[in-house]
Formats: sequence, C-alpha cells, structure tokens
Amino acid sequence: MAEAGVAITDLELRMTIKTLAAKGQSKRAIARQLDLCEGTVRYHLRRIAAGSIDGRSQQRRVAESYREAIDHWIAGHGEANNLAALHDWLVAEHDYTGSLRSLQRFVRDAYPPPPRRARRRIETPPGAQAQADWASYPRVVVAGEAATLHAFHLVLSHSRGEAVVWARDQTQLSWLSSHNGAFSRLGGIPAVVRVDNTKTAVAHGAGVWGQLNETYRRYAMTVRFHIDPCAPYSPEHKGKVERTVRTGRDRLDPGRRPWDDLAELQAASDAAVEQSARRRCCPATGSSVWEAWQDERQHLAPLPMLPQPFDHVATREVGGDALVHFEGRQYSVPFAHVGRRVELRGAAGVVQILAEHSIIAEHPRRTERRLVIDPAHYEGRSTPSVIAPTPLGRLGRRLQELAAMPVEHRPIDLYAALAEVAR
Repeated sequence: MAEAGVAITDLELRMTIKTLAAKGQSKRAIARQLDLCEGTVRYHLRRIAAGSIDGRSQQRRVAESYREAIDHWIAGHGEANNLAALHDWLVAEHDYTGSLRSLQRFVRDAYPPPPRRARRRIETPPGAQAQADWASYPRVVVAGEAATLHAFHLVLSHSRGEAVVWARDQTQLSWLSSHNGAFSRLGGIPAVVRVDNTKTAVAHGAGVWGQLNETYRRYAMTVRFHIDPCAPYSPEHKGKVERTVRTGRDRLDPGRRPWDDLAELQAASDAAVEQSARRRCCPATGSSVWEAWQDERQHLAPLPMLPQPFDHVATREVGGDALVHFEGRQYSVPFAHVGRRVELRGAAGVVQILAEHSIIAEHPRRTERRLVIDPAHYEGRSTPSVIAPTPLGRLGRRLQELAAMPVEHRPIDLYAALAEVAR
C-alpha cells in the first residue's frame, strides 16, 4: 500500500483518479482499486478541484538553452527530422546533457508538427497480387490437447478472395505447404505475393534490400510467382491481409470449441470463408467478393503440379552413372541428365529432383538404403549429348526381376534360376 501524501508522477494515473471520481466511485473504492491510500486520493482530488498545476511543468527545459542549435539543425533537415539523430548531434557538437525524451518533449511543444505524408491508394488489376500473413491462436483444443495453432491467410488484392490454411507451427515446411493449400483453394497463382519479413520468406534484412530465404525463392521459381517483401514496420503495405486477419478472428474463433482433428477445423474454416465472401462487397467491382473472385480466377496463372513442401535444397552435378549425392545417399535420375546440374529438394518423406524447375525424379527420403535407384532411369534412347547405357541382356533383366521380388517369393536355388537364363 502506498504511503499517504506520496506524489503520483504518472499523469495517466492522475487522470484515472479524476475519471473514476466523475463516474461516482467513492474515494475508498478508488484507493482500493488503484492500490493507494485513501488520503492520497483525497489529496489529488483536492488539487484537481483547485486547478493546481504541477510546478515541474513550469520549469525551464534543458533543451531551451540549445534553441539556436536546434533551429539550425531542423532548418537543414526539413521533413527528414530524426530526433534521435538530433540528440546525437547535440551531444557530440554542443555537449548537450539532457535526455532524448526531454528533447522530444521540447520539440513537440516548441515547434509545429511536421507535415504528414499522404499515402497513395491504388487498386491492383486482377491476378496481379496476393498478400500473405500468419495469425496465431493459443489454447486451441485439438484431439483432446490444447495447442497454439496458426492460420495462414492469402488474400487476392483485387477481388479480396481469401484462403485460410491451418498449421501447427510456422516452420519452413508449414510455410510452403500452406502456400500449396492456399493456391489450390484460390484456383491459380497470382503474379506477385507480398509477404512479411518472416524468416521463412526473408533470411536476412528486410524489404527490397533483404536476402530471400533460398528455399522459398526456389519454391517461387517453380510455382512461378514473384516474392515482394514489405518494407520493415509498414503493415499498411499489406493492409488487405492485415484487415482480413483481424476480421477472421470474429468470423471463426477456433478456441470456442474443441476439434477432433485439424481436418475438421479446416473444413469449418473453408465454409466460414466462403460464407463471408458471398456476403461481403468487393470495393473494386461493387459485386460480392465471391463473384469478383470467380472473375479474377480467369486472370490467375494456371495451377501447376505444386511441389512438395521442402526444408532442404541443394544443387548437384549428375555423375556418369546417373546418380547424385544428397544427405549421405545416392539417388538415380534419368540418364539423359548426365553431366548436367540438377536441384534436389528434401521434402516430407520424399526427395524431389528438378531440372529447369521441372520434377524429373522422386525417391523416398532418408531410407536405410544408401543407394536408391529406379531402373527406369537407365532406359530410353540416346540424346545428342548423352549415349544411352548398354541395354540389359536376359541375365541382367532376370537379376533386376529377382532384386525387385519380395524375399519370400524368390527362388530358393538362385544358381539354378540364373543358370537356366544363361543357357
């Protein structure tokens, strides 16, 4: 409990006392609510009633003595006033002893506010842009367990058509799989996706100066869209998805009821998104968001075979035996790619191998085997740059058949089985 007569230095707290008293609360109730002595509340209410002014507000500020230097600095910097930079300059050049906060108060009271910069409002054409963002929901009960779930929002900037995909985390695999789910729900690929500076999108830095996450960059090249990171601390640059995230919490709050699994929540979310789209009006067209989205789908790039979400990517040259090394194993590729560089992606359970952004091979990932071969990769005709491997003879084909058989179905006498073929 605060001692009687202790000064309240927080202006907000003094105004709280005044507001509570105006609403008819007793002095004892105010003191109990704010953890103060009743005498302290009475003291400040008397001062407020008498119109007393805190003498400290009448004291001369330290920055007043530096008025001429401050005038000179502000005149030279115009709109680009940065009070932190002004404070550093005063300390370095004029031995200023005041704090940055006191300088900010002085400039606020002594100078007119800087001019406000108007923002340009534009509407993007159909199919040009989508905006992406995450929303997190703590304490959602799924399959009897409370967990934090994450909703990935992708909003078409023209029609405001929206897709929401639920995930258990915000890892790289979840980021890419959520893109797959959102693109499938929207029915196509926009030319540009504007994203925040999350590490799954921008590895270092921020905005146009940032370095894109290499995995995400490869994914975008495959699906064929351009990544447009927002400038830092500029949520208004993707205001459409920010607004959708806010309204989405009212549309479907997953914490209001338990869910059997994530699929049940996803189905309820899809239904809520469609119902909202049929009800809302699209500002750009005047029709419903649902109708505007159906029209915009014609301007989206066709939905390709979406790649598996992946968390590891590498580039390798294909050896003369049509094998590439990846994660301590060797994987086969079609022999026509011998000598070329291919891209390998470690996805959930599979390794995908791509050439010129197209998938040319796929194998199980992290198997016990260290050599993973598809015999079909060694079949076919020669190309202008690669001669086809020597075809298998009868014995070679029989060996392949035996290797592919389950152990329990193989002949007991392998020598006899092979000798019969060799005759």
